[in-house]
Amino acid sequence: MWDSEFTVGLKHLKSYEYLPEECEQMQMICDVYDGLRLRISRVYSSALEETVKSLLQLLGKVNRPYLTAVEEKLLSVLEFEYRER
Repeated sequence: MWDSEFTVGLKHLKSYEYLPEECEQMQMICDVYDGLRLRISRVYSSALEETVKSLLQLLGKVNRPYLTAVEEKLLSVLEFEYRER
């Protein structure tokens, strides 16, 4: 979920038997997602305009571990505009 964390018991997880290199790659992807979520959460507020909230929500739902150049610029502008509010 884009704005939540869930705890899952080990008995509910399936092993995919990743190689150590694959585990490192997955950890890197998770770290990138966590960094993106942190950036979005720093800007997000219920007091924002509806379009800004919607844009942040959509950026949080992006199904890849990176932002495109345009998405990155949009988030950077929002971070700049709302950093001290």
